[in-house]
This record gives sequence, C-alpha cells and structure tokens, in this order.
Amino acid sequence: MKAVVYEKPFSVTVRDVEDPQIQHPNDVLVRVTSTAICGSDLHMYEGRTAAEAGIVFGHENLGIIEQIGSGVTSLSEGDRVVMPFNVACGFCKNCLAGKTGFCLTVNPGFAGGAYGYVAMGPYKGGQAELLRVPFADFNCLKLPPGNEFETDFVLLADIFPTGYHGCELAQVSPGESVAVFGAGPVGLMAAYSALLRGASKVFSVDRVPERLAKAEGIGAIPIDFTKGDPTEQIKEMTGGEGTDKGVDAVGYQAQAHDASHEEPAVVLNTLVQTVRATGRLGVPGLYVPSDPGGPDEAAKHGQLLVSIGKMFEKGQQMGTGQTNVKAYNRQLRDMIIAGRAKPSFVVSHELPLDAAPQAYEKFDQRIEGYTKVVLHPGHALAA
Repeated sequence: MKAVVYEKPFSVTVRDVEDPQIQHPNDVLVRVTSTAICGSDLHMYEGRTAAEAGIVFGHENLGIIEQIGSGVTSLSEGDRVVMPFNVACGFCKNCLAGKTGFCLTVNPGFAGGAYGYVAMGPYKGGQAELLRVPFADFNCLKLPPGNEFETDFVLLADIFPTGYHGCELAQVSPGESVAVFGAGPVGLMAAYSALLRGASKVFSVDRVPERLAKAEGIGAIPIDFTKGDPTEQIKEMTGGEGTDKGVDAVGYQAQAHDASHEEPAVVLNTLVQTVRATGRLGVPGLYVPSDPGGPDEAAKHGQLLVSIGKMFEKGQQMGTGQTNVKAYNRQLRDMIIAGRAKPSFVVSHELPLDAAPQAYEKFDQRIEGYTKVVLHPGHALAA
C-alpha cells in the first residue's frame, strides 16, 4: 500500500510499504478514506522529537472496515468508522476510569499509545491506504454510512475532542470569558468548543492573519500578539480583570511576543497573567520530556521556567494532558449529525495522499492559507 513515510527532518515521502495484517482476533483493517495532517505531526517532521526514519505518519483516521478479526463482535465489514488517535485497550485501570489517553496496556512501560507517533507504541499511522486497528470494538466509533460530514467526522479523531478537552480541563462554563492561545486547528477547536459550551466572550490569540480571520468568523475576538502584549489587550476588553478561564493550544514551540524566537514557557506564563485570580487553565498544548531543538539545555529536557509563584499567589488551577478522545467523540459526533457543530470550518485543503510532501512543507511554513489539511487516500494527484 502507499503511505506517508518520514525520511529525515523536513522530508516525508509517499511510497509503498507492507500492507497491515490482522494480528489478533480483536483487530480490524480499515480502508482509509480521510486522514488529516496534525500540528503534532509537524513536531516529528521538523526533527523536534526522537522520531526515526521509516515511521508511517497519521493519527487522525476515518475509513471503511475491510476485514475483521474473529473476535470482533460489534463491527462488520463495510462499517464506516473513525478512530481516536489514542490506541486503548478498554479494560486497564485508566481506560475503565475514562482516561483512554493513558492506557496501560497498549504501550508497555508508558501510559498511552497512538497511531504513527514516536514513543507511542508499534502502531503504524493512517496516512496510508490501510490501517490496522487493535481492540477494534473499543476503538472504532461507528458513523452513518455514505460520505456525508466526511471532513467533520475525521476531526473527531483528534482536534475537535482535543479542543473540547482544553475547555474541559479549564472547566469552561456558560457565561464565562475565555482566552485561547493559539489559533491553529486545535486552538480554533478550543475557541469553537468554548462558544459551544456557552462562553460569553472568547479571545483567540495568534499572529497568523488567516488563523485570526477564521477565529473571528466563528465569533471569537482576534488578538494579534505581535501588535502588543496580549495580556494587556485582553485586560482592556475585560475591565482590567482578565478572563475567567484560559486554554494553551500552542505547547512547547511557542513564539515570543515579538515572534523573533521560540520561548517555550511564554504561553503558560502569559496565561497566568491573563486569567483572573482563582481562574483555571487548561493545557492540551503539547509539552514533551525531550526536545532536541530546544532553545536551551533545560528546554531540551522538557524543563521550563514557569511562574508558579504568581500562579500560587492568584490561586489558579491548571489541568494538563493529552485528550481522552473517547470521553467526547460520541457526543461530538451526534452534535455534528444534529447540525449543532460543524468543525470542518478549519479545513483549508483536501488533497490526495500523493500531495502529502508538498502539504507538509506548506503547512509547516504556514503559507498559502494552509491551516488544516485532510488527505484522501485512493484519489490520484491531479496533473
């Protein structure tokens, strides 16, 4: 089958790799119809992780079940399904508690597994024509047949639940004000989720004009951090108090306010300043224990200088960690079907699998309006 394979920093290729096989009675094979490029993929693409050549990328996957293992009971060949990026068993202590992002079974020695991601287990990614899904009864979410809502449903694999998770970590409630740092796909989903949860005012902080325009288009207030201290801009619009809640949808590759260099802790520290006393911060943005490209030795080991003193003084609380997708994907699916949510507004490009190398390059450079790319395996690259 054809798949997107990591070669070296800033280089992926589409080439033939071995087809996946049923390895366990609870496996299914899915013929991938849509698979998205994620900002988390860019961390590997840029060489900012320990990823080695040969990894098949892709953890946001949707398709049609082509083959089922003998132990699968709730699924059939021909079912249309979307898979959480978390690979989870469904029966360990964390899965039973709903913390499927931290499964203790699928990646021995580590809490959590994922498709096509460094250190997250032996599971090949779905930026490919076929995908093996383990523990399929648990991991596959059934979708209505056909192709309606295709680009909405593929976002259930990661970014829509992740944006919602940021709001859950921050405990966003109706009527509250929220500052969301980052207007990439996850940040836009966090701002959108805050509005779905009834927030009265949502600020979206970024520097990329296309992203800020998308945020404004859903009713958020765009804040360009290159035009002035974002905390001061937001406080001017909140009577000097700051927001009730804040979400970090950026992570460890955050840019300094003048956009001249990376400053890994700047979003965390700016949120501490922006959110009012006794407010709460949600941090779905990715932070890693090892960053080969970190700007200093501490950052290279995942150690950041965070304003814990100010946070303590203000009595703030913080929730962190990757998303437990299964906690949200069924409900969010039903909101899409009911017409209450349409997350595909973030999708800027739908391309065939063959176009992945160019798509990675342009998405990484934030050029030509690339905000979220969905690849469709099986569609030939147009001449």
